[in-house]
Amino acid sequence: MAFDIPLAAEIWAGKYRFAPEGGGGDLSVEDSWRRVAHAVAQAEPADRREIWNERFLAALEEFQFLPAGRILAGAGTARAVTLFNCFVMGSLPDDLPGIFEHLREAAVTLQQGGGVGMDFSTLRPAGAPVRGVGADASGPLSFMDVWDAMCRTILSAGQRRGAMMGCLRIDHPDIEAFIDAKRDPSRLRNFNLSVLVTDAFLAALAADEEWPLVFEGQVFRTVRAADLWTRLMSATYAYAEPGVIFIDQVNARNNLAACETISASNPCGEQMLPPYGACLLGSINLARLVAAPFSEGASLDEERLADLTRVAVRFLDNVIDISRFPLAAQEREARDKRRLGLGVTGLADALIFCGLRYGTEEAAAMTRHWLGIIKREAYRCSAQLAAEKGPYPLYDAEVLERPNLLSLDAETRALIAQHGLRNGCLTSIAPTGTTSLVAGNVSSGIEPVFAYAYERKIRQPDGSTRQESVQDYALTVWKRLRGDEEPPEAVFVSAQTLSPRDHLVMQAAAQEVIDSSISKTVNCPEDIDFEAFCGIYLEGWKSGCKGLTTYRPNAVTGSVLSVSSASPPAADPTSASETPLAAREEALEGVTYKIKWPHSAHAVYVTVNDAMIEGRRRPFEIFVNSKNMEHYAWTLALTRMISAVFRRGGDVGFVAEELKAVFDPQGGAWLGGRYVASLPAAIGGVVERHLRHEARAPVGVEPTDAQAPSYVAMAARPAICPRCASAALVRKEGCDTCGDCGYSKCG
Repeated sequence: MAFDIPLAAEIWAGKYRFAPEGGGGDLSVEDSWRRVAHAVAQAEPADRREIWNERFLAALEEFQFLPAGRILAGAGTARAVTLFNCFVMGSLPDDLPGIFEHLREAAVTLQQGGGVGMDFSTLRPAGAPVRGVGADASGPLSFMDVWDAMCRTILSAGQRRGAMMGCLRIDHPDIEAFIDAKRDPSRLRNFNLSVLVTDAFLAALAADEEWPLVFEGQVFRTVRAADLWTRLMSATYAYAEPGVIFIDQVNARNNLAACETISASNPCGEQMLPPYGACLLGSINLARLVAAPFSEGASLDEERLADLTRVAVRFLDNVIDISRFPLAAQEREARDKRRLGLGVTGLADALIFCGLRYGTEEAAAMTRHWLGIIKREAYRCSAQLAAEKGPYPLYDAEVLERPNLLSLDAETRALIAQHGLRNGCLTSIAPTGTTSLVAGNVSSGIEPVFAYAYERKIRQPDGSTRQESVQDYALTVWKRLRGDEEPPEAVFVSAQTLSPRDHLVMQAAAQEVIDSSISKTVNCPEDIDFEAFCGIYLEGWKSGCKGLTTYRPNAVTGSVLSVSSASPPAADPTSASETPLAAREEALEGVTYKIKWPHSAHAVYVTVNDAMIEGRRRPFEIFVNSKNMEHYAWTLALTRMISAVFRRGGDVGFVAEELKAVFDPQGGAWLGGRYVASLPAAIGGVVERHLRHEARAPVGVEPTDAQAPSYVAMAARPAICPRCASAALVRKEGCDTCGDCGYSKCG
C-alpha cells in the first residue's frame, strides 16, 4: 500500500526496512509485514504455521496492529538484536566490582537495541564510609554519570541511541541531589529520571511531618516532607524532570506480586519491571477501526477490536520464543513470566471520528469501554493459550485474587481458573511515536493530538531537503470526506488547548483497565500556578495513576512546537541581517566567573554583562581575561564575536552549545570531578549557566560575585534538533521528537 505521507516512507526506510548488503530484503512495507508475520509464525507447530502466518499478516495490514519498533526492525532478519524494547537491569550491588559488572550488562543490552531502567537506591549515599578501604562513597549520582557516559558511546540497533531510566527512592539520603541533577542541562542527558514516591511519604506530606532519609536502616538525617515535595515539584515545574512513580501502587496492583518486587521502570514509564524484567510491546490502532467516521452512526468495530486483541496476544507471546536476549537472566525472567505489553494508539483520532471531545467524561467512559474489551479478550486468549501451550512457569492460581483480575467478568475468571494463564501481565500503553507516523500520523498512544498540521523537512537521496505538509490522520480523513469544510472545534482539540485535568481524566480512565502502566505526558501551560501544578501529582495519585510526567514550556527544555500557520519562519542565524546592534549604556551589571584551568599557570576570568532590552534582562557582552597572554588573540576575537551575537538579541543559547562542542587535541581537563573538553568548552559552560540565571556556578567554575543576575519573564527557548539543527524538538511520551525531520530519541 502507499504511505499516507511521504515522511512515513522515509521513517520506514530508515528505521524498519530490512535492507541487507548485497540487495534483497524489503522492497515495500508489505514485504516488512510478510517478513515479520512469517518469523513470528515459526513459534507455532509446523502444521499450523501457515494458518497463523496469514492471520498475523492480516492483523498487520493497513496498520491495524503495530508491533513495537524492535520487532518491526529485527524479526526475520537473523540480526543479533533483541525484539524486546523494555528492560530493567538487575539490582545494583553496593560494591565496585558488582557495579561495573552491571554497567557491562547495561551496555550489552543497549547495544542490542533495548532501553533500560535502573534503581540506584541500593547504592550508599555520598560521604558514607566505604568499609575496608578508608574512603568515603561518591554516591549514586557519580555512578549515574558513568552510565550516562557509557550510553553516549552505544549506537543501538536501527541507529537509535540508547535510552535509560534512572530511579531513586524518596527516602534515599541523596534524593535532593538526584532531584536537582538536571538543573545542569549538560548532565545525565541520556537518562529520564523518576523519583520512587511511597504512600508513607505522601501520608507524611499530608500530616506535615518530618521525613527520615535512610540507607540500610540507618537514618542519615530528617527533612520536612513538605520541603522535600516542594523541591521535587520545583524541579519538575522548571525542567520537566524528575517524573514521579507511585511505587507502592505499582506493587500493590501487580499481577506478579507474589514472585517479584518492582523498583524501576523502562525509559518511558509504561513498563514497571522487576530486576532483569523484560517486556514486549505492541499497539492496536484504534483509528483504523472506526466505521463511518464523522457520521451520526460512527462507532468503533468492537468485533474487529476483539479479534485483533486475540491475534496480537498470540503474536506477542510467540515473539518471546523467537527473540534473542542480551543476557541469560533476562531470558529466564521473560520466559518464566511471559509478560506482554499490549496497548493502543490512535485513541484521540478514534474519539474525534466518533464525535467525542478528548478529556470529557464521555470520552473517558468510551476509553474505559474500548480498553475493557482489550483487557477481557487478552485474558481470555491467554487462558486459551495456557490450555494449548501451558501456563507461564511461575503461574500461581492466587493470581485470580489480584486487583487486575478481580474486575474481570465471571466467564473470563472461570476460563482462567480452568486453564491458568499463559502470560503474567498482558497490557500497558507505550509511546508509539515513529510507528504512529508510519501508520499515517495517527495520534500517539492515548495522547491527544499534538498538532493537526505542520511542516516537516523531507531529506532527499541527493542530500537536499523539501518541505512537506504533514497533518494528523483525523484531519486527513476529514478533508477526504468533507473537503474544505471547517472541522468542528468542539472535538478537534489538541495538547495546546486542553487543561491538565483533561489529561489526568484520560490517564486515570485508561489505568483502571491496564495491567502495567501508561506512557503519558500531562501538558501544562507555561503560566500555570505552582500550587495548581503540585496538585496535578496529588490528584494523579488519588485517581489511581501509577506514575506521572508533566511538561511545561521552560527555558531549559524549550517551548512546544509552533504550529500556527501565521507564524513567520525562524530566522537563519547564518544569514546576513540588517538588525541594528543594541546601544550600550554607560554602566552595566554583570557577573565575573573564575575558571581554574589546569593547563595554565593563571586563572581565567569570564565576565558576562547584562542589559535591559525591551523590558527584559539579557546578556549584552562578554570578556575573557587572564595573566597568561598565550590565549590573548583568540580570546579577544572570541569575546568580540560572542558580544556581537548577544547584542543582536533573539535566541543565543546556541553560543554555549557551540563552545561546549570544542575539543582540544592536546586534551581537556577534569574540573570538579567532571571532564571538560577544552578551555572554550569551559567558557561555554559559563555562558550556559549565565543564560540559565542560576546562582551557583558551573562545575569547576567559581563566581566572584555571589549574587547571580535575576532575569524576569525571559522567553523559553525552543530545543534544537541534533540532526537538522532546527528549533523544532518536542518532548512527549518521554522522547525527543523533531517536528521538521522526524528525528526521535528516547531518554
